[in-house]
Amino acid sequence: MNSAPWIVIKFGGTSVASLARWRNIAHVVRRRQSEGFRVLVVCSAPAGVSNQLVQILDTAPTDQHHTTAQAVAQCFLSLAEELSVSAAIIEPERQLLLQLTQGIALIGETSPRTRARVMALGELMLTRLGYAYLQQQHIPCAWQDVRQCLIAETPDHYATLSSAQAYLQAHCDTQYSTQLVSTIEQHQTPVVITQGFIAANQAGETVLLGRGGSDTSAAYLAAQMQAKRCEIWTDVPGIYTANPRDIPEARLIHQLDYDEAQELALMGAKVLHPRCLAPLKQHRIPLYVKFTPDPEREGTLISEHITQDHLPIKSILTKTGVILLTIETLNMWQQAGFLADVFSSFKQHGISIDLISTSESTVTVSLDATLQQCDPTILEKLLHDLNQFSRASTIAPCTAISLVGRRIRSVLHELGHIFSVFEENHVHLLSQAANDLNLTFVVDEHQATKTAQQLHALLIEQAESTHTLRQSFAEEFGTPNTPPTEWWRSERAALLTMAARQAPSYVYHQKTIEKMAHALKQCSAIDRLFYAIKANSHLNILHGLYQHGFGFECVSWAEIQLIQQHFPALDPTRILFTPNFAPRVEYQAACDAGVWITIDNLHPLQQWPELFTGKKVLVRLDPGQGRGHHQYVITGGSKSKFGISLDQLPELLQLIQQHTISVVGLHVHNGSGILHEDTWHNTAVFLTQQLPYFPDVQYLNLGGGLGVVEKTGQSPLNLNEVNTTLAAVKSAYPHLQFWLEPGRFLVAESGVLLARVTQIKHKGERTFIGIETGMNSLIRPALYGAYHEIVNLTRLDEPTTHTVQIVGPICESGDVLGYGRRFPPTQEGDVILIATAGAYGYVMASHYNQRTPAQEAWLC
Repeated sequence: MNSAPWIVIKFGGTSVASLARWRNIAHVVRRRQSEGFRVLVVCSAPAGVSNQLVQILDTAPTDQHHTTAQAVAQCFLSLAEELSVSAAIIEPERQLLLQLTQGIALIGETSPRTRARVMALGELMLTRLGYAYLQQQHIPCAWQDVRQCLIAETPDHYATLSSAQAYLQAHCDTQYSTQLVSTIEQHQTPVVITQGFIAANQAGETVLLGRGGSDTSAAYLAAQMQAKRCEIWTDVPGIYTANPRDIPEARLIHQLDYDEAQELALMGAKVLHPRCLAPLKQHRIPLYVKFTPDPEREGTLISEHITQDHLPIKSILTKTGVILLTIETLNMWQQAGFLADVFSSFKQHGISIDLISTSESTVTVSLDATLQQCDPTILEKLLHDLNQFSRASTIAPCTAISLVGRRIRSVLHELGHIFSVFEENHVHLLSQAANDLNLTFVVDEHQATKTAQQLHALLIEQAESTHTLRQSFAEEFGTPNTPPTEWWRSERAALLTMAARQAPSYVYHQKTIEKMAHALKQCSAIDRLFYAIKANSHLNILHGLYQHGFGFECVSWAEIQLIQQHFPALDPTRILFTPNFAPRVEYQAACDAGVWITIDNLHPLQQWPELFTGKKVLVRLDPGQGRGHHQYVITGGSKSKFGISLDQLPELLQLIQQHTISVVGLHVHNGSGILHEDTWHNTAVFLTQQLPYFPDVQYLNLGGGLGVVEKTGQSPLNLNEVNTTLAAVKSAYPHLQFWLEPGRFLVAESGVLLARVTQIKHKGERTFIGIETGMNSLIRPALYGAYHEIVNLTRLDEPTTHTVQIVGPICESGDVLGYGRRFPPTQEGDVILIATAGAYGYVMASHYNQRTPAQEAWLC
């Protein structure tokens, strides 16, 4: 008799829906057999079939189900044809579906017992076809009706269960079952295929394990037969740090323990059903989450034996469809049993509560609106009951954003920086889990995606972990918005030659700057472009943009002098002076030079009004909020030092009237690195709303801050959309000119920093690659966590095999240029390239530690 250990492998709906997937299933089964295992294959119905069966059940009472029933039948007939197996094998189930739906139509209603029988047919027909296919592939296989193996428990409170709960939300035992093992082994084949999602009750009737219950079926079967391991095969490569569809930068989590995985499933991760973890944890059965389209990928391992590293937050999850219900009354203060009375109303209406937050007079709970129990009619009845002894109200639609990790209370001091993300959001509820595995914020639904992206960028994308995290989804699979190939790849040979001659060095690519300038000039809604020279004042850049007709935005008198020195014939109105807390002498010099001046504080008007009397100026306003990739580059909002706040408008208007100052332009600059196309439209709308106060305005300076793609997976800023939205505003104000002052957008992608490897260090589980320059040349990563792509240019096309940190020689712990980067085997002397370094690189460099920063070079 075969004594090889059993493993359970489960395939979800997308993993069983085509011939290509079944070829992969056959490959996996053969591989596991070759590894010495007997294999129990558990399958879901094909993707979409269960939803169609629900639709049939909902429409059959009115005899409106025939089209959907035909679609279900055709799904299986097409799959049978694709697999080259006979459709006759599923004829009994097809006939049963016909009979059951005819009966429903005759009596005009559907019982839970009948619903379970109909819903089970998807898995039964699928496994019939799968069995035939595996047999055809010469894999010795048997078909097993899981209802002869998995028997639902009869709970102590069975008498109080509704019929729906008994038939549609069943539970099974998790103890070892000799009966189940005997049933499976009676086939005497090394491979058995059976169904997920369904079981039988003590009377032999069909019951369901709840939607998504195929994962749970696999776990029950693995537990009852003491399987060596359980595998769940799906259409994603494993469990990620976020939903890759919303955040392409989400990174694959290589390993988790059972508690972390269950928390991820409970808080919104769709890969696993929350109930599947407990049976496996009980018997210490490892669970592998695997990728059906590519069986060789490692996926995610869930077990009790994982290598822990210091990664406090492992995932940022969002759960949509959340309703908050708030109960307010002073009667609850020091009143024993008040909450018991409140929660009894929830129980009476069959509504489950997720999160709870309390004060002396208020209780707020969250509900899952996607569940049938939260039907609006039921909620209305619940509110009516609660209002009998309190004031109850709801807030919706909301989304719960959960930070999932281990021992979160012990790392709260490391999370302080994330709370700035919520400055512009209304947090309705904050909950720290009793099991110390999650910290959850409930916000308005429309704010959730952006907030989750910001949190992920702060907590995950710069993570140092070597054990837990792998590549991001975007790095592995790309994105439909992947930008064109970077210029430095095609110029690799030239760059290596330049590095051999001079390193470290900044290299600027002329053609890339010209491309970006041309793109901006195509924006017909923009009347004048001023290059923010603080981004990069290399003379070749200045001359090139001068030839393209750009003006120059300067923030100091020294910058103005630089422009005047190199362009002595330049019309002074092509210079825009935008100082911030500059001394009086700079304003005086700018006034004498006849350049445009932007006032961003009342002080110059209060203390030096004579400088501006009879002059035309621009005024910089603070709209009250800003945008950007870090708090240090967000230039709007009460915490920012820039701009005149709206509550100062009365005094501003009094000063300009008193001193005969003509405000001909209004200005707002929101921040830097912005990839939201609506930003400048919103700025334009805001500024037009201020026009009644400033009748002389002719120019709206919409600022800069246009972002560039920094990492794989980001979507580039769509200038066409920016232009279209601005044109819509401009059409209503044809007398106004729109200005823009781009800096980084024009030059960032043109520049790279080249430096040679000096040393390599292995310290514990980390690998450090040291290069000959660091924060003395490029301070952006240390200053505000900026991300730059970093590659080994010498070994550009070699496979990346390990995770490293890229560090410089500066005597500071913050001298880290990149965390968690995938690199090929690297040697001393290799040339490292840091990309998107054309802006705020050399201009912010220093001689700290008496180290000379990287010098500049030009590539035509």
